Amino acid sequence: MTSDRIRVRLSDGTAEGVVAQGVQCFYSLPYAAPLTNGRRFRTPAPVEPWSGIRDATRPGPSAPQNPPPPSEIALGPFAATSGVAGPDYLTLNVFAPVRASAALPVMVFVHGGSFVAGSKDAPVTDGRAFARDGVVCVVINYRLGIEGFLPLDGVPTNLGLRDMIAALRWVARNAHQFGGDPHNVTMFGESGGAYCVAALMTSPLARGLFHRAICQSGHAYASRDEALLRQVSEQTARYLGVAPDRDGFLAVSVERMLEAQAWIMTPEARIDLRDASGTDPSFGLTRFLPVHGDDVLPVPPLDALRQGAGRDVDLLISTNAEEANLFLVPGGLRDTIDRETAVLFLERGLARAREALTAYGFDDPGHKPGHVLARALTDLMFRSMARRTAEVHTGRSWVCEFDWRSPALGGEFGAAHAVELPFVFDTLDAARGAHGVLGMARPQELADSVHGRWIEFARSGRPDWPEFDRADRQVFSLTGGSAAAEPPMPATRFLR
Repeated sequence: MTSDRIRVRLSDGTAEGVVAQGVQCFYSLPYAAPLTNGRRFRTPAPVEPWSGIRDATRPGPSAPQNPPPPSEIALGPFAATSGVAGPDYLTLNVFAPVRASAALPVMVFVHGGSFVAGSKDAPVTDGRAFARDGVVCVVINYRLGIEGFLPLDGVPTNLGLRDMIAALRWVARNAHQFGGDPHNVTMFGESGGAYCVAALMTSPLARGLFHRAICQSGHAYASRDEALLRQVSEQTARYLGVAPDRDGFLAVSVERMLEAQAWIMTPEARIDLRDASGTDPSFGLTRFLPVHGDDVLPVPPLDALRQGAGRDVDLLISTNAEEANLFLVPGGLRDTIDRETAVLFLERGLARAREALTAYGFDDPGHKPGHVLARALTDLMFRSMARRTAEVHTGRSWVCEFDWRSPALGGEFGAAHAVELPFVFDTLDAARGAHGVLGMARPQELADSVHGRWIEFARSGRPDWPEFDRADRQVFSLTGGSAAAEPPMPATRFLR
């Protein structure tokens, strides 16, 4: 395959990208200034205009992060970085048709990764198929972990969210240069990215910057009280031997900070992040989340939705039928965990863990503790609060479920967390292989359907199934192709 070069005049200068198969691709365009030491732990600064031609033909740096832990399933295509280090990583990739006959819908994707990992350059979230099908697709980097989501003295809160807002402002200024309509922007994200999208629906700083939202395996129970998260700040600072402020953390190398970040994610840190209701939105799977109570998120996003914030943003929210399999099946924990350990696992995120497990059949003969835990965690952490988000959103909401079961790991992986991504982006080949998330399966017809539904929502905001409401609870099966009323799940009794 040969590639030609193409140039675009942006608000800050001219960039050169590549054209392949009718799609123009621009990599690592800056939406904020590089994070040199003077700018680290600060709000994103404006891009410095450049003269000449900026090379956007290949990916630049990714946000600093630790390598993923070993796994018997190949997760690299979902979280791979560019492999390039450096401070100039507040950047985005743009994929657009070469010849746009009219203003095209714009879709801005926020990657997941527990707020500590991921990048815009993962093969599974390559946006070329969206461009092929008439969308301007933008995929962004943002600050992660300590630099993006840890409250420190002298540091603005929610820097990762502030980065996303800066990226949206860049889109508002520049989308038209790629044939995109800045008045038709859909923000979508998966996992941690979806939590951020739901949160930004309610942010006064993001108002008007996007018009539709798609949350894949994420919802509006998406933030912690700053005082609660200060436990993480103080423990991390003690580990590093510095003060929990900007000067203290600037004195630490990036490598040492990543070492501390890895440690703080382990049980050894002994941090309880459950709130007054006895619940932690992340169920112990990450220490990092947005905080509420600042200018970005004045109140918890779920409460803000109840109060009418984001009512002008159409919402499509999806979950996977077996989300928790990602965390419990690789390595065999789902089949080997004992009863008491299952309770302890769930107690990290829910004080009433044993009661919740009982509601999912914990005491029924023949039910393995790990399988009960997987069902309960799937509903508690993802499915139940996704429905709650759709219920309280005062605008229009639609709910769907991805229930295709991956044959990976002997068929046990199933409809796990993140399995929908190669269907959404139509990048099945990136996730296939003997150890791939999809195994050797290539269900192209389903990918065409899911990918097409995301595009149609971005174009029109009108899925072809009924809106979700508290009374009817219509949930669309992306595999079955039809909607049905869904009864309340046991998890609803244990969440606010």
